[in-house]
Amino acid sequence: MERRIIHYPRLDTVLMVEEFIKEHSGEFKKRALWENLPKKIMYQTFCTIFDYLLHSGKIAVDKEGKICWIYNPELMKKYMDDALAIR
Repeated sequence: MERRIIHYPRLDTVLMVEEFIKEHSGEFKKRALWENLPKKIMYQTFCTIFDYLLHSGKIAVDKEGKICWIYNPELMKKYMDDALAIR
């Protein structure tokens, strides 16, 4: 299903959502997460950010529907230093 995006979110908005998810990983489902953001944003904008984070591998949704932050660049550096190659 393709969705038409009228405008793209600003970088500061994306970073605000990322930071909030990092701090509250595993606490909220999608709608509750949107309702508890520190700054109010349109739901369409939130969904655009959410889809980006999900498809880029930074967040995941567990079987209960709760949002978890899974991106860990330090762990990737450790594996890259141990001569593990991603193919």
